[in-house]
Amino acid sequence: MFYEGKAKKLYSTSDPDLVIAYFKDDATAFNGKKRDTIEDKGVVNNRMSELFFTLLEKNGVNTHFVRRLNDREMLCKRLHIIPVETVVRNLVAGSMAKRLGRKEGEPLPHPIVEYYYKSDPLDDPMILGEHAIAFGWATAAELKQIDAMALKVDGLLSKFLDERGVLLVDFKLEFGRYHGEVLLGDEICPDTCRFWDKATRQKLDKDRFRHDLGGVEEAYHEMLRRVEN
Repeated sequence: MFYEGKAKKLYSTSDPDLVIAYFKDDATAFNGKKRDTIEDKGVVNNRMSELFFTLLEKNGVNTHFVRRLNDREMLCKRLHIIPVETVVRNLVAGSMAKRLGRKEGEPLPHPIVEYYYKSDPLDDPMILGEHAIAFGWATAAELKQIDAMALKVDGLLSKFLDERGVLLVDFKLEFGRYHGEVLLGDEICPDTCRFWDKATRQKLDKDRFRHDLGGVEEAYHEMLRRVEN
């Protein structure tokens, strides 16, 4: 093991270009200030990420995903992570609602892409693309590519989920460099996305843990059931 984060452990392999990601049940919110365990979260997130990465790869989005090894482990290409988290928003929720005084659930006229500097000690502050370029975190060309990839992911996942009665409210993506190419990394799951039931607006994601809404494990398993069917 060469790295342990809030949700995953990373292990090196005999191939320097490949790593094994182990998905944990540990749950954190507010950049680690709130901690607990969600039973089988790692299993759900691993299987859901496999499904989404496979869907994206089939539609021309290059990712770090190679294959799922078992319930909790995934083989991935080893990325040099760009320290800029990319958030795509389709409805107002979370920090956007709080920051701008807007009502949660308000639809946006078009998807909005935001950047955040990946730094737990600083609570992942929101940044401009110019900051990323100025401080050498990403080039202008990389940000342009990240924008295009993020919006393509949004279109593909929104359509897929809409057909399964789920609204993709917003989601976080991480990108990294792999032999000169920008690839989508990390995971796509209820930890990194806001999923709402289309009819009831019931939350089916980590917000249930963040805000003590209860039914956390049930929400994760319900999302897995919907995307796998």
